[in-house]
Amino acid sequence: QVQLVESGGGLVHPGGSLTLSCTVSGSFSRIYTMAWYRQPLGRDRHMVASITIAGTPQYDDSMKGRVTISRDNAKNTVTLHLTSLNPEDTAVYLCNANIASSDGLGFRWGQGTQVTVAS
Repeated sequence: QVQLVESGGGLVHPGGSLTLSCTVSGSFSRIYTMAWYRQPLGRDRHMVASITIAGTPQYDDSMKGRVTISRDNAKNTVTLHLTSLNPEDTAVYLCNANIASSDGLGFRWGQGTQVTVAS
């Protein structure tokens, strides 16, 4: 069974920074594109950034310039570094990955980690 587990969320003051991590565990053969989404309370889920297996990043305009996505293929981990945070960035941040396993190729989700930006 493949699992994605996020960590690193919490309370941060406006203007602060935070680093989120997501680790994939279980039985699988390869992890393709990995991504971070965020979902504010009562609103739709929206992609923040993604990164290919080769390490090519892509960023949504909503946070471009304030986020950096990276991955460590040896550790099956994707990291999202957030800077210059403001209250509008408050959301549940979720990890997503396209993973090849015995069940086939498909997108998997983590449970999410809460990021709250407040004074």
